[in-house]
Amino acid sequence: MRVNGTLISLDKSQTLFDFLQSQSIDINTIAVERNGEIIPRSTYQNVVLSDEDTLEIVRFVGGG
Repeated sequence: MRVNGTLISLDKSQTLFDFLQSQSIDINTIAVERNGEIIPRSTYQNVVLSDEDTLEIVRFVGGG
């Protein structure tokens, strides 16, 4: 799987939610695009990842 341009090998089948937790990523401060499609946060627990997926994870940054 490719995440923000970096290859990552999945050791086991897991959901997007489980993957983000394993990476210590706060789901409340990000948006995720999988294979060119924005994934609604409410479906993270239902999206099963595969080694063929490409994820782009974008963090929200405050400022002014």
